[in-house]
Amino acid sequence: MADTRHSVGSGGDRAQVLPGEDLIEAGIRDLHDRRETIEALLVAIGAPRLRRLGIELPEHLPDNPEHRLYDLLSKDDSDSAHSRYNAYLRRLVSYERAAECVSR
Repeated sequence: MADTRHSVGSGGDRAQVLPGEDLIEAGIRDLHDRRETIEALLVAIGAPRLRRLGIELPEHLPDNPEHRLYDLLSKDDSDSAHSRYNAYLRRLVSYERAAECVSR
């Protein structure tokens, strides 16, 4: 797995965590452990872009992760599933964009 912690500031002595990194790291662990969690499905959705960023993911990923994520969120609270689904996707995209910026 690629190291996603990066130094910030002029001193470089402080590590900055990328936005959404907690979700991505948990999702990668869950995918390796073959657990279907919100985080794992989120990483599966972002797999093509995450792999281009150099993040190692399992070869086999869940089929239809978008639908499975929505179904999983609906089981918990169907009334808020849509807004929570969109919020998770925004966090994924935020992580991907930040990781692209620091990899340049």
